[in-house]
Amino acid sequence: MGRKKAGRIRTKSTKRYRKLKRSSGLFIAPSFLGVMTFFVVPFLVVIYYSLVDNPISHNFVFLENFKNVLANNAFRRAVTNTVQFSVIAVPLAVVLSLLLAMVLESRLPFRSQFRTFFLSPMMVPVASIVLIWQVLFHHNGAVNDMLAVFGVPKIDWLKSNYAHIVIIVLFLWKNLGYNMILFMAALSSIPKDILEVARLESATGLQTFFYIKIRYLSSTILFVTIMSLISSFKVFREIYLLTTDYPYDTVYMLQHFMNNTFRSLDYQKLSSAAILMSLVMVVIIGILFLVENRFGKDVEG
Repeated sequence: MGRKKAGRIRTKSTKRYRKLKRSSGLFIAPSFLGVMTFFVVPFLVVIYYSLVDNPISHNFVFLENFKNVLANNAFRRAVTNTVQFSVIAVPLAVVLSLLLAMVLESRLPFRSQFRTFFLSPMMVPVASIVLIWQVLFHHNGAVNDMLAVFGVPKIDWLKSNYAHIVIIVLFLWKNLGYNMILFMAALSSIPKDILEVARLESATGLQTFFYIKIRYLSSTILFVTIMSLISSFKVFREIYLLTTDYPYDTVYMLQHFMNNTFRSLDYQKLSSAAILMSLVMVVIIGILFLVENRFGKDVEG
């Protein structure tokens, strides 16, 4: 009797598990179909276009399109500018937002006002931001007026070698507030007893920061870095509104190249550039995950 009862219970649990599995599959199906339709299938089409000579004859050329893209001067210029921008802007966005979070974590007067000030760019439309930057950095703008007080000649910021500085400042102004909130949330989740033990052990502020806080912040630093990196590739929108399709050489980004190539309907060049860009992003994000795993695994354990 006991075996029969156990068998019936096992059969019921198996049926319940299969029913739950089927219902879960039905719930997941719309999202799965959406991802396949709008992400996976288009990416496979992009791969196909990068391996043929044109969308009409469909002759297989293997890596010829990639060679042509890598030899293209506009693509090289766009890659160089994008890498330089990301190498400067992304670390600044991470470090400055972490410093701001630590400063605002302390008991400062007007702390809520400072927080509101750094979050305000998230509520301002892009067109308004661009208008503000045009007023500030125009040849007859406010920045040149302030520099003129110190005898500095006027600079046409957006049409000079200083154009990338303007874009970096704009990028930081837009993204510091969001990153700062993420770091403030992560700092508040660090166990207080560990910090108290470090204080009792006479640990200095730098020791507490590097040996305790950074360890617990590793996953947040990874997330903020990835989000800032993605945002650095999306800065094209602001640059386009400031300088149109063909900006000064120092701010001609990958998205400019992609946009101009799309307008010329050169699918092979566009697809090849998109795949190269995706591979680079995958490698960079993989390296970031390895670094985070190296420094954060002892905390998780």
